[in-house]
Amino acid sequence: MSNRDLLQSAKTWVIKVGSSLVTDNGKGLNRDAIASWVEQIIELQSHGIAVVLVSSGAVAEGVARLGLPGRPTAIHQQQAAAAVGQMGLIEAYQRCFSAFDKLTAQVLLTHDDLSNRTRYLNARSTLNSLLSMGVTPIINENDTVVTEEICFGDNDTLAGLVANLINAQALVIMTDQNGFYDADPRSNSKAQLIKEARSSDNSLLQHAGDSGALGKGGMLTKLKAARLAARSGTLTAIVNGNQKGILLELYQGGDVGSLLLPDEQPIAARKQWLASHLKVCGKLLLDDGAVKVLETSGRSLLPIGIKSIEGKFLRGEMVACVDGNGRTIARGLANYDASEAIKIISKSSDQILTILGYDGDHEMIHRDNLVLL
Repeated sequence: MSNRDLLQSAKTWVIKVGSSLVTDNGKGLNRDAIASWVEQIIELQSHGIAVVLVSSGAVAEGVARLGLPGRPTAIHQQQAAAAVGQMGLIEAYQRCFSAFDKLTAQVLLTHDDLSNRTRYLNARSTLNSLLSMGVTPIINENDTVVTEEICFGDNDTLAGLVANLINAQALVIMTDQNGFYDADPRSNSKAQLIKEARSSDNSLLQHAGDSGALGKGGMLTKLKAARLAARSGTLTAIVNGNQKGILLELYQGGDVGSLLLPDEQPIAARKQWLASHLKVCGKLLLDDGAVKVLETSGRSLLPIGIKSIEGKFLRGEMVACVDGNGRTIARGLANYDASEAIKIISKSSDQILTILGYDGDHEMIHRDNLVLL
């Protein structure tokens, strides 16, 4: 199997579309292009691929709707433009998906949402629920309320973080260039397309260029997004969104764009990240049965297998799982605060609703958020 074939076997794609594509370089929403992308996404979904769409364009569309001469420099004006433009952006996508009797969901996130462990788990649960319902989430940065991010952030980075969030196998960044070049093709006719490389290759940094007038993300942010995605083992393809049928050509293994590969496989990479980058905030003492299940079956940790807890951890924080001898056998992200966990430990999952008054996660730690040591 070639590396290109990995895209066909990837079951979850995050697709990011840049401002210049969505708004036809600032002229207003490019509805024909949006319709074409949606049609291709529907085809991908028919092959069993779950798709999350990260779309720029709210500020640029707001600028066009408001008749402004260009992207404002004042933060409050950018936020106002985003609020106006977001209405048109989501309406355009919904109209196209509706033609295929498909539902969409608007999800506005900030970088803080994905760095705060509780909101991280909330966002993850919501996105996975939407995908399980056959709904296509359309994500944008919440430009109306953020401040620093609207100056320094970008949806390339957000797309990389979303790939981490949902364990996507593929991140596809659609831009107005054919891919990642060894020089700026707009000013250097001898620039060569880099067909394939490791996202960790530091030599790529010298080739990364600046952004255009409408967006904030040049090739540097796309490389950084690929590196973010790679920490969950996600491969990244950078392609020209103006090219007809580009998403389906990628799916079929076509030699298009630039493929940036991770150094680790998805499960190993993500669990390495969990194990090494987060502070342990509490402990769960497991019974012998739970220890055996974790060590031999790779299943989630249920409340019934926990004998006691230690520490004042919050939902989404890292906790250690220890056996009767005090040996740490695993670490993972808790689905409940310590104050809630103490009420449900040693209880079956079907009792959670009665005990807590709401039906939360059935697992104390989901297997995707659990790493054995």
